[in-house]
Amino acid sequence: MVRTRGYTYQTLCVLLLLLPAAFALSLAIGRVALPFSELLHGLAAPKPNLAWLILAELRIPRTVLALVVGATLGLGGAALQGLLRNPLAEPGLLGVSGGAALGAVIAIYFGLATAFVLAIPLLGIAGALAAGALTFLFGRSGTLTLILAGAAVSGLAGAGLSLALNFAPSPYAAYEITTWLLGSVAERDWAQIALCMPFILAGWLCLAFTPRGLDLLTLGEAQAESLGVNLSLLRAQVLAGVALSVGAATAMAGAIGFVGLVAPHLVRPFVGHQPSRILLPSALFGALLLLVTDIAIRVLPTSNELKLGVLTSLIGTPFFFWLVLHLRRLSP
Repeated sequence: MVRTRGYTYQTLCVLLLLLPAAFALSLAIGRVALPFSELLHGLAAPKPNLAWLILAELRIPRTVLALVVGATLGLGGAALQGLLRNPLAEPGLLGVSGGAALGAVIAIYFGLATAFVLAIPLLGIAGALAAGALTFLFGRSGTLTLILAGAAVSGLAGAGLSLALNFAPSPYAAYEITTWLLGSVAERDWAQIALCMPFILAGWLCLAFTPRGLDLLTLGEAQAESLGVNLSLLRAQVLAGVALSVGAATAMAGAIGFVGLVAPHLVRPFVGHQPSRILLPSALFGALLLLVTDIAIRVLPTSNELKLGVLTSLIGTPFFFWLVLHLRRLSP
């Protein structure tokens, strides 16, 4: 146990060192080529100036959002894998991401996003909370029913998204919906971030009360209950935390897959398999992973900037196949 704790601290220290380096690199890289010295000069020079505007209005919000969304997805994935005791669990499994996407698409479909700039995150959060409530309503009796209810809610949200695309009022609306669904942290402003951050922080707070219950749940549901774990409360805490945080993150950044699946698995060899030790490293690694992926998007020599959700899927899909093959080899 002491050795595992030592590995955990070492992993956290490495991640905490890499995150500031990635943050600084993200501020220095963009479509507009600006030397890092010029950016530093822009911070000290009288404002407004070009370098300051690029940093304050474009690169800092984008970087902060990538960190927050990545941390949320990594934390949510680790919590769900611990709750469901399923290594393939990730935030989209319970329908929360689909509900958030559907809410945001409704705002685009009916033109609310044009009339009110915060309509997309507001309806995205509302969709996530509605999807989470529906999943819990039908799946609160057990782990299997929770997974089945999440699959049903995800299917319902997917059908709603397909209907919106099928009956899009104009080609421009269909293009806007498709573009948003691909996922991105670019072109988001501080007002959107400020609107969604309270929900994300509330979700993180809910998940902060779950480590002991998740650890005891590894012994089995009956054993966990005999040791004083209220399984219904634990499920409600995890689902509420994921619905609030991942829903708000999806409402801001669109559908970004695989980060919640990949991050816990990549940190697990370094911190052990105890769920409570995986939560924080998964959040930090999720933040680092998404930020590095967003930096890669800006470096890739493409005529149009590649969407973040597309690149995470390209990276995550081979990992998913590897994970399936690995689990098949381990199965009896």
